[in-house]
Amino acid sequence: MIQTQPTKPRPQAPVATMKAFVMLGLERTGFAEKPIPVAGPNDAIVKTTRALICTSDSHTVRGAIGPREGLTLGHEAVGIVHALGSEVRRFNVGDRVVVGAITPDWGSEEAQNGYPSQSGGALGGWKYANIKDGVFAQYFHVNEADANMARIPEGIADEQAVYCSDMMSTGFMAAEHGDIPIGGTVAIFAQGPVGLMATAGARLRGAGLIVAVETDPRRAQLAREYGANLVIDFRKEDPVARILAETGGAGVDAAIEALGADTSFEQCVAVTKPGGTISNVGYHGSGEFVSIPRVAWGVGMADKTIRTGLCPGGRLRMEHLLRVLEQGLVDPTKLTTHTFDFDEMPRAFEVMDKKLDGVLKPLIRFA
Repeated sequence: MIQTQPTKPRPQAPVATMKAFVMLGLERTGFAEKPIPVAGPNDAIVKTTRALICTSDSHTVRGAIGPREGLTLGHEAVGIVHALGSEVRRFNVGDRVVVGAITPDWGSEEAQNGYPSQSGGALGGWKYANIKDGVFAQYFHVNEADANMARIPEGIADEQAVYCSDMMSTGFMAAEHGDIPIGGTVAIFAQGPVGLMATAGARLRGAGLIVAVETDPRRAQLAREYGANLVIDFRKEDPVARILAETGGAGVDAAIEALGADTSFEQCVAVTKPGGTISNVGYHGSGEFVSIPRVAWGVGMADKTIRTGLCPGGRLRMEHLLRVLEQGLVDPTKLTTHTFDFDEMPRAFEVMDKKLDGVLKPLIRFA
């Protein structure tokens, strides 16, 4: 009988780790050490170089989408390709890339039906900091890399390109969904980062009259710089009455809700002409219902379309937005009001969450 000696266990290679900024619990955030993610055959791992904090990150930490304890936050980032799956064909390690905030599963039924951002169900394309770890880490994972990230051309800085991932894509979508005719009229309620990009998008679409509704003086000035013909301070006058007066009582072709508030949504319905479109891009993070003013809605029969949407993702979308930057058509870096190093993330998140010091968008630099 042959006797064998017990096999000694082989030493395991240490798992490479990284620093990540996570949701620790309801209204609690902080740093955590996590393993560097591994790429599947169709995936990529990106080393983060720049990121932006979004108001929706605050909504998440406050519980708007349910418990997400331990999940890495963030969905707006650019970086350098660190590793690639064996089936990725369009990219090389070392490429500078921008990744959409929304990373659809392109073979899903929803994607094949024309709504990739909803792949896998409502909001299903929104994976980062929702159903998987987000981008506020030294490295992050990209599913279906050939379809969900784009190479950044030379001459475009990371600080510019990072705006393609969400703010430009979402804001421009608001104008696109509004179906603004060339020379048409549009009212945009709220001039935060998304609202300002909706204003820029309306100008790119050829709108003849762009009315912005905003009370903050700095945001109002940026609205003018991005193309608004008129800015209405809702604290000083009724925006509905003013918009109707400016359009001879007819109302606008499109109204864009970029705040996520019941009042501004009602006002959008009220100022939209029969046959026009209400384009909702605001994140309605609280409340059980959103109200529709019955009479202004034509008691349900005024042919007013209500269009909603989630930030479009995908390589082609990112490439289109990068082309806008290459041609100098829009400068999104005007939105950057603060810059922090990744180690300063707790303070950066507090500034954005509490809207301190006139913040619009905080840019995060990674080493």
